[in-house]
Amino acid sequence: MHSLNSSLRRALTLSCGAAALVTAMAAAPAAFAQDTKVGEVIITAQKRSENLQDVPVSVAAISGERLQSTFAAGDDILALSAKAPGLYAESSNGRVAPRFYIRGLGNADFDLAASQPVSIIQDEVVLENVVLKSSPLYDLDRVEVLRGPQGTLFGRNTTAGIVKFDTIKPSEEMKGRASATYGSFNTFTFDGGVGGALVEGKVAARASVLFQHRDDWIDNGFTKKKNVMGGFNERAGRLQLLFTPNEKLDALFNVHGRDLDGTAAVFRANVLTKGSNKLNANYDRDTVYFDAGANNPQSYKGYGASANIGYDFGVAKLTSITAYENTHGYSRGDIDGGNLTGPGFIPFPSDTQDGIKELDQWTQEIRLASNTDGALSWQVGGFYFDTKYAIQTNPFFAPATTLQQKNTAWAIFGQASYKVSDQLSLTGGLRYTDDDKDMKVLSGPNMAAPVSVSDSQVSWDLSAFYNVNEDVSVYAKVASGFRGPSIQGRDIAFFSPASAAKSETIMSYELGLKSELFDRRVRLNGAVFAYTIDDPQFSAVGGGSNSNRLINAKKGEAYGLELDSEFVVTPNFVVTAGYSYAHTEIKDSTLAVAACAACTVTDPTTATGAALVNGNPFPNAPKYTFDFTARYAYPVASGELFAFTDWKVQGYTNLFLYESKEFYSKGDFEGGLKLGYANKEAGWEVAAFARNITNESNIKGAIDFNNLTAFVNEPRVIGVSIDARF
Repeated sequence: MHSLNSSLRRALTLSCGAAALVTAMAAAPAAFAQDTKVGEVIITAQKRSENLQDVPVSVAAISGERLQSTFAAGDDILALSAKAPGLYAESSNGRVAPRFYIRGLGNADFDLAASQPVSIIQDEVVLENVVLKSSPLYDLDRVEVLRGPQGTLFGRNTTAGIVKFDTIKPSEEMKGRASATYGSFNTFTFDGGVGGALVEGKVAARASVLFQHRDDWIDNGFTKKKNVMGGFNERAGRLQLLFTPNEKLDALFNVHGRDLDGTAAVFRANVLTKGSNKLNANYDRDTVYFDAGANNPQSYKGYGASANIGYDFGVAKLTSITAYENTHGYSRGDIDGGNLTGPGFIPFPSDTQDGIKELDQWTQEIRLASNTDGALSWQVGGFYFDTKYAIQTNPFFAPATTLQQKNTAWAIFGQASYKVSDQLSLTGGLRYTDDDKDMKVLSGPNMAAPVSVSDSQVSWDLSAFYNVNEDVSVYAKVASGFRGPSIQGRDIAFFSPASAAKSETIMSYELGLKSELFDRRVRLNGAVFAYTIDDPQFSAVGGGSNSNRLINAKKGEAYGLELDSEFVVTPNFVVTAGYSYAHTEIKDSTLAVAACAACTVTDPTTATGAALVNGNPFPNAPKYTFDFTARYAYPVASGELFAFTDWKVQGYTNLFLYESKEFYSKGDFEGGLKLGYANKEAGWEVAAFARNITNESNIKGAIDFNNLTAFVNEPRVIGVSIDARF
C-alpha cells in the first residue's frame, strides 16, 4: 500500500506539472488545430444572466462532468471543498451543518445556531441555518462560488462570499436526465429529473428525485458489534411548475423535501500522538471503540416551498420571491471518541445529543430590474428574513436544555451599471440592512436570562471593468460587507452563561483579470485581493474548559490570489486547473482563548494557561488549495472512450484559534478517476469510477477538550455509473 500511495503521489506531482506545462504552452504560439474553443459560461452572480467573462466579480462556476464525478460516491455538499479556488468546507456534524470558508473567512462554530459569513443560496432562496445549508444537491444545473463580500445584492451575512446552486428548471421541451451509481460499502445513488410541457405554451413542469444509500461499515470494537455506523439513507424530491399565461408573466413554483437517516461524525480518540499531527496506530478507519453515543445516530427531515413570480413591464421586470423552509432532527455523538479504557488516556466520558425541534424560515424578496439594452442598467429591491427555531442540547449528565432563537432582518438595495464606452463599464451598489436576534431558555436546569442583539449597517461596492481587447479584460473592485451580531447559548446546557458578539464589518479590495486566449482555446481568469475585518466574530470552541464562546477580535487581515484556467489542448483533450493562496492573520495583542487539554500549544500563554492568538491564521483557512482535472476522449463509432481525472490539494490549515503541534493539516490531497464509454448521439454513458482513489486518511477536524481526538474524510469508493439524457 505504501508503494502504491508513493506512486500515486508521484502521479499527482506529474498532474501538477501538467498544469504548469499547460500554462507554459498557453504563453507561447503553438500549432494546435483551432476548431475547438472553451465554452461560454453563463452565470447569475448579479441576479441577471451574464457571461462569466463580462462580470466584475471573482466567480468560479462548476457544472457538467466535474459535478457529476464529484458526487458519484454519494458524497454530500462537503465534496465541493477545494473544488473551486478559495472555497473550503468541513463539518463535525456528519452530513448536516456544513461550515463554509471563502478566502479563509468562515466560522468554526459547531452549534446549530451558528452564524456563518458564507451564504448558501439555492434557486434564489437564502438557506441561513446550518442544517438548511446541508440541503441535498440533485438535478443540478450549475454551482457558482462568488468570492468576497456580496453586501449589495445579497445581504445575509455575506462578508466572505456566496455559494449559489441552480437546479434544472422546467422547459417547454420534454427533457430528462438520470444518473445511477453503485460502489463500495453497497453505496447506491440515483439522481434524476424529467419535465416538459403540460399545457403547451402555458404550463411546464419538472420532477426531480435523489436516493442515496450506504451500508454501515464501521465496527464498534468496544461492544464487539460489526458494521454499526458509517452508513446513511438520504431521500429528497422536488416538483417545479412553471406558468407562462402570457408573454409578460411567468411564475415558477417549487416544493421540495428531504429525509435523512444515518451516522453523525465519527470521532476517534487519541489518533494523534502528542507533538505530531500524523495519524498513529490507534487509528483504524474501520473500527472505533465507543461506550456511548448509541453509535452516533443522525436523523433530519425537512420541506420547503417557493414562488418566483416575474412580470415584464417592457423597460423593467418586477420579480417577487417568496419562500418557506422547515426542518427538524437531531445528531448524537460519543464526543470523546472512545471509552475509559482507551484508545489512549481518556479522562472522562462525553456523550451529547443536539437537535432542532422545529425550524421555520420565511424570506421575501422584491426587485425591479431594467430590461433594456442601453448604456445604463439597474436594479432596486427589498428583502425580508424571519426565522424561529428551538434547539435542544442533552449532555446526559444533566437534564436537557432547550433554547429558542429568533432572527428577523430586512434590507433595501440598489445597483447600477453604466457603460461609459465600448471598453469601460462602471458598477456601484448600496444596501441598508437591519438585523435583530433574540434568544431565551425554554426549559432546562439553567434558566439563564434572555439575550437580545441588534444592529443596522450600510454596505456598498464600486467596480470598474475595462476591455483591453476582445479577448482580455481587467477589473477593479472595492466592497464593504456586514455580518450582524450573533448569540451563542449552547454553554447554558453546561451551566455557563451565553455569549454574544457584535457586528463584524469588512472592507475588501480586488484586482482581476479575465481572458480567453489563442482563439478561445485557453480561458485564464485570476484575481488578487486584500481585506480588513473590524471586530471579526470568532468561536472559541473546546479547550480544556469545553466551552463554545463567541468572541470579537479587534481586527483581522488577509491577502491572496486565485487563478482559474481551462485549456482545450485538442478537441479530445481538455484540462482545467485552479489555485488559491490566502494569508490570514488575527490582529489582537490581548485576545486569549482556552487551550487544549492534551496538545502542545505553540502560542504564548497567559498565567491561567490561555493561549494568546495574535498573529495566528484564521481557523480552517487553508494557506493554499490546488484543483486539477483532465479529460481525454478517443472517438469510437457514434461515441467515445473517455478518461476523466480530478485532484485537489490543501495546504497548511490550522484547526483552532490557537496553534499547536497536533491540530493542523498540511499537504492533504484526494483524487478521482472515471473511465467509460459515452454515446453522444444516444445521450448515454457507462463508466467505472473511483473516489479518493488512493484511500487517503485526511484529518478534517478535531475535538480538543478531552484527548487528542480527530475525525477524517470519506473512504475510497470504487464503483460503476450509468448516465442518460433524453
